[in-house]
Amino acid sequence: MAKEKTKTETKEFQAEVKKLLDIVIHSLYTERDIFVRELVSNAADALEKFRHQSLSEEEVFDSHVPLEITIDVDEKNHTLTIIDTGIGMTREELEANLGTIAHSGSNTFLAELAEAAKKDISLIGQFGVGFYSAFMGGKKVRVLSRSYLPDAEGCEWSSDGSGSYTLSPEKGLRRGTKIIVELKDDAREFADEEKIRQIIKQYSNFVPFPIKVKGETVNTVQALWTRNKNEIKEEEYVEFYKFIGNAFDDPRFRLHFTADAPLAINALLFVPQENIERLGFGRMKSGVNLYCQKVLIEQHSENILPEWLRFLKGVVDSEDLPLNISRQALQDSALVAKLKQVLTKRFLKFLVEQAKEDAEKYNEFFADFGIYLKEGATMDYAYRDEIAKLLRFESSKTEAGKLVSLADYVERMAEGQKEIYYINGPSRSAAESGPYVEAFKKRDIEIIYTLEPIDDFVMNHLGEFDGNKLVSADRADLDLSTIKSTGDSEQKESESSLEPEVAESLRGWVKEVLGDRVKEVITSKRLVDSPAIIVNPDGYMTSTMERVMQAARVEKGEAPQELGNKNLEINTDHKLIKQLSLLRGTDEDFARNVIEQVFDNALIQAGLMVDPRKMVQRSYTILEKATKI
Repeated sequence: MAKEKTKTETKEFQAEVKKLLDIVIHSLYTERDIFVRELVSNAADALEKFRHQSLSEEEVFDSHVPLEITIDVDEKNHTLTIIDTGIGMTREELEANLGTIAHSGSNTFLAELAEAAKKDISLIGQFGVGFYSAFMGGKKVRVLSRSYLPDAEGCEWSSDGSGSYTLSPEKGLRRGTKIIVELKDDAREFADEEKIRQIIKQYSNFVPFPIKVKGETVNTVQALWTRNKNEIKEEEYVEFYKFIGNAFDDPRFRLHFTADAPLAINALLFVPQENIERLGFGRMKSGVNLYCQKVLIEQHSENILPEWLRFLKGVVDSEDLPLNISRQALQDSALVAKLKQVLTKRFLKFLVEQAKEDAEKYNEFFADFGIYLKEGATMDYAYRDEIAKLLRFESSKTEAGKLVSLADYVERMAEGQKEIYYINGPSRSAAESGPYVEAFKKRDIEIIYTLEPIDDFVMNHLGEFDGNKLVSADRADLDLSTIKSTGDSEQKESESSLEPEVAESLRGWVKEVLGDRVKEVITSKRLVDSPAIIVNPDGYMTSTMERVMQAARVEKGEAPQELGNKNLEINTDHKLIKQLSLLRGTDEDFARNVIEQVFDNALIQAGLMVDPRKMVQRSYTILEKATKI
């Protein structure tokens, strides 16, 4: 091997390096802390290279020295020093790695890099680029390195980043590299021990070599996701969850999986015990962090899981993802989309498995976190089929508080039934006692109770499940006549029912009284005990959806829209309606007040009553009339 040079030389940076320095220092990195992470990552790479190389080399320099990273700070002299016992560099390697860009198309590379820095995207980083980030905080950077090769000599590389660097021999060095950063006046915070500890714990906590600050190892938590799950104890998972999720409780569910295709992925995801959004802590940020080979790339990543899975905590590590030069943004959106798809589908599959394994535990999870799955069903078409299998609701065939799946409902569907029926209400008791379920009770047909405002939007976005259309019970075109059920499906006509021509006359009169407030007045085929109901002829807009939209308008300070285009169904078998038919011939004014009251009552039962003042006054008029009879 050629003898090392023994004199000090001053050399100009390659022209491209000057441009690179300008980009890195002024526009590539958005957070200054990153330069510490980059230097630590380079140190870890050097240690890994030495560990690999030492397996095939018969003799290496300082073979007894432990593999570790040491960080020293000097607040008095404003310096930050990072030392590794890795593979080290010769004088020629220092010049090649830190003085030039080893890239055949370096001019093109830099042009693309400069453009990418403006857009926060870029190419895969070249060796040494992370090192140049040291000049973000340093006014001068010294690199002292000694190669692992037995006959190599130590060398110092030094530069202020302005255009040149010096190379000089350095005696007495141990194997590895020492980087001394003389900090700029506005970067002296990086000579603070606690600041450095915080940066290490945030970005480099899982580097697979000890990182020592003032002699104390900072990165004490293992990268649990890289280990075989069969070798990990439950208490280790719990400890890791509490660390990564900044949590005090134990996780509710845990998913630890590894995939090789279509991407190399190691993931460890947790479902917490509590939904903090329901506790009033505001909208959560994503709790999943993205790593590449155990180095943090993106904390609280919003790229790797859809927003509706923001309640998850944990880590995802993928070495296949190309990163931008600063490691702060992901380069290839197609690969990011693939990663998101793989993770999302795997987690939804995991939930299906949990629901089969322990239905009661899953239902408890759904009671707390089901709102996120419902959010996903309304905003993420790609996963609606998977999410639909995970939804749970109360129904007329369950006890209060007990939940059923849509698959459970389909298994129990009556002969001839082609649709899944649901009705929304503010509570189970309100839904059960409403007029819309009377026909279902009469025929013993199961109906799902959707008890949250979002539920109707979910059902509408799903459209169907397992080939069965999802239908709201307040639709105008509801027809249960073809369904054979175990209940009393024979609706015998009452002996005192209104004659068809009388019923038709009554409907015309009611329409005349109510005017544009109703589109049509129809003889109901579904009502049993109630005199009338409001139904929406628009198959898309249920009463619940309209109620939510009205409330949103009021919350914004906008006036509620007029409630038009509704149908009023009247029960011509009901005593009140039959009496009304007679009353309009003897006391039409009183009959008008009665049908107005019936209409307002129907609006209330549909949750659509807006202004009760007229109704209250009218009810007093009716009561006065009734007390005189």
